[in-house]
Amino acid sequence: MGKVSAVSPLAPDHFPQLPVIEGVRFATIAAGVRYQGRTDVMLAVLAPGSTVAGAFTKSATRAAPVLDCQAKIGGVSEDGAAILVNSGNANAFTGKNGVAAVEAITAAVAEVCGISQSRVFTSSTGVIGEPLPHERVTAVLPQLQSKLDPEGISDAAKAIMTTDTFPKGAREEIEIDGKAVSIAGIAKGSGMIAPDMATMLVYIFTDAIVSQSALQKMLSRHTETTFNCITVDSDTSTSDSLILAATGASGVDASESGAFSDALYRVMLNLAHQVVQDGEGATKFVEIAVTGAATDEDAKIHGMAIANSPLIKTAIAGQDPNWGRVVMAIGKSGAAADRDRLSIRFGDIEVAREGWRSPNYSEEAAAAHMKGQNIVIGVDLGIGEGKATVWTCDLTHGYIDINADYRS
Repeated sequence: MGKVSAVSPLAPDHFPQLPVIEGVRFATIAAGVRYQGRTDVMLAVLAPGSTVAGAFTKSATRAAPVLDCQAKIGGVSEDGAAILVNSGNANAFTGKNGVAAVEAITAAVAEVCGISQSRVFTSSTGVIGEPLPHERVTAVLPQLQSKLDPEGISDAAKAIMTTDTFPKGAREEIEIDGKAVSIAGIAKGSGMIAPDMATMLVYIFTDAIVSQSALQKMLSRHTETTFNCITVDSDTSTSDSLILAATGASGVDASESGAFSDALYRVMLNLAHQVVQDGEGATKFVEIAVTGAATDEDAKIHGMAIANSPLIKTAIAGQDPNWGRVVMAIGKSGAAADRDRLSIRFGDIEVAREGWRSPNYSEEAAAAHMKGQNIVIGVDLGIGEGKATVWTCDLTHGYIDINADYRS
């Protein structure tokens, strides 16, 4: 496997203490999917009546588990649901073998857990193009089932990692009509990160009652401004999956709750930021805020053109306030722009105003901002009301070190 460095310098200080979500239990195990002695399989079992929503990669070469999940999302099962995740092998570009592996795993999980196969969701992450040794997964299912624990979510976060340098978790606890509602989420992602969905696996659980249609609507809306607004390397994965489950165990109906929707957004944004903070080889977290675009869509196009530019990302790694490269990225994006209305900021420092270098520009001040770990690039197009914010990281030699020999 590629060289994985020590924990990212951008990592949070600690993994959060995630709340127990009544109605979901977790178990993990080392099945030897690719490496011996490494925890690589996670099982989550949901209580009867749980609703499930999802968002997935739009890659034309998406993996068999993704296609299977897309076909199953929706509805409620009286006997519950389950999520089975393996790392080490993506089960992507594996043809009929991939479909057979998904069938074998979902059937085995259904039998062991006593639920319908139509309510078993699987995800796989790791190397593309190698058949998944699914028998190694099915062989450990009885052990997994016997270990199911409501407090096992932190171990689940570790089991789904590949080149990640730290496990990712986020939480929110709110009150709705005086009653407590909890949300807990975990994610993996470090490289091959770009919309739609990036090479991420994300699992979010809540004890609220939320109808499947309302759950899906919230998830789809928030995905556009969280996970679909991040990029590490502009490469869209075959395997991106985000599954959101509501167990209803709290007895609180949040289907129409704005407070719940806002809390869900915060969990999703937190996890999305952590994925960027763990970008392969990353040393700087970069926010790109675009305003004054013709439309919000145009603003996002401009933002992603900046975020995905290797010239900009390497300049950030080198702490070089090369704002000319930002001008270049805007010009190439294809979205509407007017050179003579364009203004740019690095942090609070105005570097360009209305198509020309700012009269107040200070190279020293801009360079000082670039030395920090958190970089903000502000762009105002000056032509409309459209706005968007996207997030990325710098591009360093560490990215090459990890990916040059990933398969070895």
